[in-house]
Amino acid sequence: MTNALFSVFDQGAGIFRLAPAWVPRVYCVPGRRIKLHPDDYYALGSHRGGIDERWLASTTFADNGPDTSENEGLSFIVCEDGTQILLRDAVEEMGATLIGKRLWNEYAAWPMYSKFFDNLTALPHHVHHSNEHAALTGKKGKPEAYYFPPQMNNHGGDAPYTFFGLNPGTTKDDVRRCLEKFTTGDNGILELSRAHRLVPGTGWDVPPGVLHAPGSMCTYEPQAASDVYAMYQSVIDNRQALPTDLLWKECPPDRMGDMDWLLDALDWETNTDPDFHKNRFCPPVPVKDLAEMQAEGYEDRWITYKSSAFSAKELTILPKSSVVIRDAAAYGCIVVQGHGRMGEHEVECPSLIRYGQLTRDEFFVSESAAQNGVLIENHSDCDALVMLKHFGPENPDLNLSN
Repeated sequence: MTNALFSVFDQGAGIFRLAPAWVPRVYCVPGRRIKLHPDDYYALGSHRGGIDERWLASTTFADNGPDTSENEGLSFIVCEDGTQILLRDAVEEMGATLIGKRLWNEYAAWPMYSKFFDNLTALPHHVHHSNEHAALTGKKGKPEAYYFPPQMNNHGGDAPYTFFGLNPGTTKDDVRRCLEKFTTGDNGILELSRAHRLVPGTGWDVPPGVLHAPGSMCTYEPQAASDVYAMYQSVIDNRQALPTDLLWKECPPDRMGDMDWLLDALDWETNTDPDFHKNRFCPPVPVKDLAEMQAEGYEDRWITYKSSAFSAKELTILPKSSVVIRDAAAYGCIVVQGHGRMGEHEVECPSLIRYGQLTRDEFFVSESAAQNGVLIENHSDCDALVMLKHFGPENPDLNLSN
């Protein structure tokens, strides 16, 4: 594969085009905002659930139970001859040439991915484990973050608000009583939490160990390369009961049935933080003076910036503008508005995608290409070209004090 892979890399001047990676969830109802054709939201069969996620620049396998397909959640590189190569295999083979020495020497892998999460209703209150707890089942922890792209939210779904954490003053005994009632109906854990209205064009930081019941806006989610979680809420919106195996998911065999394990997995200080909104809310932040950027034909904003595990930007190229954009690190990107060109690649935001169809909206940019600068052209005289860019840990460009 080496010659073919490096040939594609050279043809794209260090940028790979990626195919869409669709992921179903058996406990979800698609919100139908991720541009998938209406006939295809159950393309994998109703037993797999609706497709309400698209994974972006992913080398992470989706943990979807015994019916999970071989490469579910994994991104593929699209070659000019129509063949496809797993991005995961490309990272393993190319190493520092693709993701840079800094990340390769530290992780020997692409350590993050992003996704579109598109659910019509809210998810149950659940937690993603820390590295310490996930390691006990041979996995990695999962910090994540949310951003709500205006282009992907023509409607807010049934519940455009997210419950985060626990009310200040909540005790572990309060939570224990809820968990003990998991099999007897609604265990009432949301009564211990606070809901926050979701606003398009803003986002949130969600560290591991924090309970959260994500609302129904279509969400762009940069996160660590892991798919660990456990559901602490037993019934969703009085309509859907969850099986107990989702409560004990990721639990070591010797702690199965131990309520203390479930409580230990929670970051108690962050969950009960009275300043949770102040510390975790993420309004967009321009990377430099906005007027200066606009004079040069673009706008670039940090939209995910409170985690050391990843970061993300929203880049807008103004109509009929061409701009060379330089970044210090490799990144994946997805076009959410407009059309034009990025380096050697035509780029466009599709209106409708059939399951299995290729697109020209998703790419992976190597560190060398990012550092040398990528020429991005907006071919429209009236529409902005907008893309979301997701970076790995410790982005050298990220120097915000907040």
